[in-house]
Amino acid sequence: MNAINTTDTSFMIFATVLVMLMTPGLALFYGGMVRRKNVLSTTVHSYTAMVIVSLQWVLIGYTLCFGKDFAGFVGNFQFLGLHGVGFLPNADYATTIPQSVFMLFQLMFAIITPALISGAIAGRMKFLAFAVFILVWTTLVYDPIAHWVWGAGGWLRNLGALDFAGGNVVHISSGISALVVALVIGKRKKFKSITPHNLPMTLLGAGILWFGWFGFNAGSALAVNGVALNAFITTNTSAAASALAWCTCELIIRKKVTSLGLASGIVVGLVAITPGAGFVSPMSSILIGGIGGIICYFSVTVVKQKFGYDDALDAFGCHGIGGIWGGIATGIFASKAINSAGANGLIHGNIKLLGIQIIAIVATIAYSAIMTFIILKVLGVFMSLRVTADEENDGLDISQHGEEAYGGIDI
Repeated sequence: MNAINTTDTSFMIFATVLVMLMTPGLALFYGGMVRRKNVLSTTVHSYTAMVIVSLQWVLIGYTLCFGKDFAGFVGNFQFLGLHGVGFLPNADYATTIPQSVFMLFQLMFAIITPALISGAIAGRMKFLAFAVFILVWTTLVYDPIAHWVWGAGGWLRNLGALDFAGGNVVHISSGISALVVALVIGKRKKFKSITPHNLPMTLLGAGILWFGWFGFNAGSALAVNGVALNAFITTNTSAAASALAWCTCELIIRKKVTSLGLASGIVVGLVAITPGAGFVSPMSSILIGGIGGIICYFSVTVVKQKFGYDDALDAFGCHGIGGIWGGIATGIFASKAINSAGANGLIHGNIKLLGIQIIAIVATIAYSAIMTFIILKVLGVFMSLRVTADEENDGLDISQHGEEAYGGIDI
């Protein structure tokens, strides 16, 4: 029987709290970027994910992700309703902490992932439709992909794909799904003229996300060890490198560095390092963050404009594209000298890992896109997904919740 390590357990409880704080941070980050008449609606999306997924996870989500493998695709029902999930460790995942702590840590990942999608449809999706979508999407998209990558017996895990803290599971799945939802729901009526109503709120949200991301990445080591410390360092370094790269692009092209660009660059760097945080060196993280910042800058300023899709708060441009780059970069820069449980990447003479990473990315993209489209079309048969033109003009705070965030005239 494995012994509980109190140091590891205390560390993981703290990491869990840090990751939990990320979703309120996301609410602030997204909330500041919308018009004031939609700030409550946008904020409520994140808190709704916290409520719905917390219950779904206890009832069925955890067992679908981490129950005994079924055909490499999903977990079975052994942990249904958290049956058997208690103080003893689960030897398949973490041998020095209670399984209940591992379960709670993973819950926080499951919560923030559908909340990320909400950024793509800010200001135009009905609240009830979004709430039902969260429940179905988490069950049919997030849970299977999490099992593929992290579950014992999952086919991508068995293939050798590396995803330290959720590049595929969190960012690619949510980013691709966000793009699909944005396309299905359609553009906002005045989407080209939207001005963020409270950028200090967005900057505060970015700071909270940066803070919480240390739990997200370092905590994914599941113990106090060198891998956790390396993940802590690479997380901070990538965020800084990406912010610098994004702001440099702005300075060259727009002749000014914007606060929104600074915040966006920070988040992109955090996204890009997520799959490789515990597998790459600090020096590699500078390249991962810097290149990620440049790629995502042009994704949201050039590609988005060229194709004309309305990804309102750039969930796809930052999380989808950033996660894809991070997965590829892990295949390039991963080193067994950093983490013996991982693999060497391309620069260390192993091109095979890069191929495996690409397979994992393509599979995640295809499954997320197809399933999200099917879910939306089926839900659309039973309920209206989009608010009416009048409701959109009035703002979703009033039309969906009957409240106003601030007094006065909308700006």
